[in-house]
Amino acid sequence: MGSLRHASLLSIGLLAAGVAASVAQDGPPGITVPTTFAPFNAEAPPCQRPPGLERVLAFAQDNERQFMQGVARGLSLAASDRGLEFRVGLARDDGARMIEQVQGFRAARVGAVVAAPVDAPSLARSLQQVIWSGGYVGTVVPPPATSLLNAPQYLTGKVLGDAAAAYIRSRLGGKAKVVLLTHDSLQFLAPRFTAMRDSLKGMPGVSIVADISPLTVNNEGGMATMRTILLAHPTIDVVLGADTVVLGALAALRAAGKARPDQFLGGIDGEPQAVAEIKQGNSPYKASVSLASPVFGYAMGQHAADWLEGRSIPQAMDILPIALSLDNIGRYEADLADPGAVYADPVRRAVYLRMYGNICYDTRDRYVNFPWSSERK
Repeated sequence: MGSLRHASLLSIGLLAAGVAASVAQDGPPGITVPTTFAPFNAEAPPCQRPPGLERVLAFAQDNERQFMQGVARGLSLAASDRGLEFRVGLARDDGARMIEQVQGFRAARVGAVVAAPVDAPSLARSLQQVIWSGGYVGTVVPPPATSLLNAPQYLTGKVLGDAAAAYIRSRLGGKAKVVLLTHDSLQFLAPRFTAMRDSLKGMPGVSIVADISPLTVNNEGGMATMRTILLAHPTIDVVLGADTVVLGALAALRAAGKARPDQFLGGIDGEPQAVAEIKQGNSPYKASVSLASPVFGYAMGQHAADWLEGRSIPQAMDILPIALSLDNIGRYEADLADPGAVYADPVRRAVYLRMYGNICYDTRDRYVNFPWSSERK
């Protein structure tokens, strides 16, 4: 998920973690071996309330991209609905700053922390310290967490790849020059690009002319990469990747006079700018796979409140991918406008989320400390 896509997830800045470990007492390591969790049991018996913690939900936010702003909005709405104070620590892509912010939350006895890590390995010890103190920790993709959130990455890529393949067959006569703007260096996200290749590999008229990772995961990175690609391949029919880089590629195509209404540009994340392009009807941008960040942010906020009240919550949660098109964007926007209503309706909630496992304060030693995914390797 672009959002789920941060390059820092696999960085190896372990120095800060070592410093934190040297001054903190170790606690249980959590579940370190890949484990398959049963479906979440909403009727699981309650346990103790965490003692001595404040009714505060804090978001350790990596940056201000729109996907993360959606997470913050969902968390804020849930906190308001459940009577929690809401705080944000914005790291601005500075891993050391995020460590300081999370340690500050722990020192202030904040009861719940949700983190979108800048540098997952170096932040891990600070998050463990929050868990060992009895607090709720929710994370967007990497461990450790009492409740970890991820997208089924292969399925996410397959939804987009299959949509592109169907368009090539129906609108482009089975022939297309394709650009994949990947993030294969990221362990957590590589399966989505494998899925895109799998969707296209059985099509003899399809040629993947570029399969490359932009230097930066943003509009500028996508724009710069597409400019280079156009020097060798001036005619492009399909571009796939995260919304933020594909939007940059679209800007480069337009600047070069190479954008066409019959192209298929598609991305992942449901970024508002991508949605706006799709709604135009004649844009090259045809699809965006949504991961509905306000909806899962709201769910994490509810789980944080449940934790502080001694209830059992999921150990892990899938964000289910939805391919947005002109046919379903209206319903999707209505759901994002009121994530609380989505969460309260089991049928609507199941469109976006699937929950696994059970954990509460009494069983907090069973926190997730491996890169969880619901998909089989």
